[in-house]
Amino acid sequence: MDKIVIVMPTYNEAENIGRMIDELFEKEFPQIADAEMHLLVVDDQSPDGTGKIVEEKKAKYSNLHLLSKEKEGLGWAYVKGMRYAIGELSADVVMEMDADFQHPPRFVKDMVRAYQQGADYVIGSRYIPGGSVPKEWALSRKAVSFFGNLFIRVVLLKPSIHDLTTGFRLAKVEGVLDKIELEKLMELTRFAYKVDLLYQSVKNAKKVVEVPLEFAPRMKEKSKFNPKEMVSTFKVAIILGIKDKQRFIKFGTVGFLGFVVNFVFLRVFRGLGLTETLSWLFSTELAIINNYTLNNIWTFKEARIAGIGKTIAKFLQFNLTSAGALAIQSIFGPLGVGLVGTKYDYLVLAFVVVFMVLPYNYLMYNLVIWRTWKLPLLDKLLAKKQA
Repeated sequence: MDKIVIVMPTYNEAENIGRMIDELFEKEFPQIADAEMHLLVVDDQSPDGTGKIVEEKKAKYSNLHLLSKEKEGLGWAYVKGMRYAIGELSADVVMEMDADFQHPPRFVKDMVRAYQQGADYVIGSRYIPGGSVPKEWALSRKAVSFFGNLFIRVVLLKPSIHDLTTGFRLAKVEGVLDKIELEKLMELTRFAYKVDLLYQSVKNAKKVVEVPLEFAPRMKEKSKFNPKEMVSTFKVAIILGIKDKQRFIKFGTVGFLGFVVNFVFLRVFRGLGLTETLSWLFSTELAIINNYTLNNIWTFKEARIAGIGKTIAKFLQFNLTSAGALAIQSIFGPLGVGLVGTKYDYLVLAFVVVFMVLPYNYLMYNLVIWRTWKLPLLDKLLAKKQA
């Protein structure tokens, strides 16, 4: 039975925390089967007595825990809560949830159910059917929330995920949270850390599921939403968007240099009297050598292939996977030249490389050669061949 720990940061939530604890333990947790549910309240030494209320409730609920710390910001509260849940409570799953009832407790069981059905990262989404934002919100707040979230989806190229700023999330520890350097998340003193944490969790997770969340207005106190938080969130999204595309930019640069090598030697081999097919074949192979070398020492340097034996073996594999690119250029290159003539061969080469070869190569480099993308079935097949 998996141990699921809800991490709930608090600061001056005395009017909410008692009711939240009672509702979770008396109403919601009993509805969840095959899971050991715990609640960890991370209190930033609230002067209104929030921590004292939790201490009193601990006498009633054995799976209720309290971690008291100095006020450092929401991100740090979650990070320290997650570390405590994993290290001290041996959590299999950690869930993020607010104490102010904006995340209604009735949605906890839906999040857990999605995990039990195979997801290792679950997102409570306001922007899928069944989800919503508070009707009480002003139109301007709704617009900022919707279009701000849309902006982040576009910047991070995550169209399949509809809510990237939600704070109601569940993550499996093994394979997801344990791969993240939580203390190094960006903007840990602000809400913006949520975007970085979600971004890294999605990258680690094998299966991500969104479940509807009817986001509610705060029961007590005012919302902490403000323009500074919005600007910080956008900044984190832009940084992540650029960082995420660095590899592709490097890959594109190497591909361009490969194009130059191909283009120059295509003319060299023609000048030597080789046939059109052989000219394309040999110039493409030289481009492949260029691409392997530069990608290994630059584009995929974190997964760099070292050692003479491994380098030779991988280069042979690289040539095998590049056979597809070789076939594409050797077939469609001459065909294109036959249609438009050698005068426009540079246009043919550019079209074939950009729209056919580059997408194929990027896929093969990440999946097979440097294996920065993980597909369980492919990993099993490669493991069998190596065994």
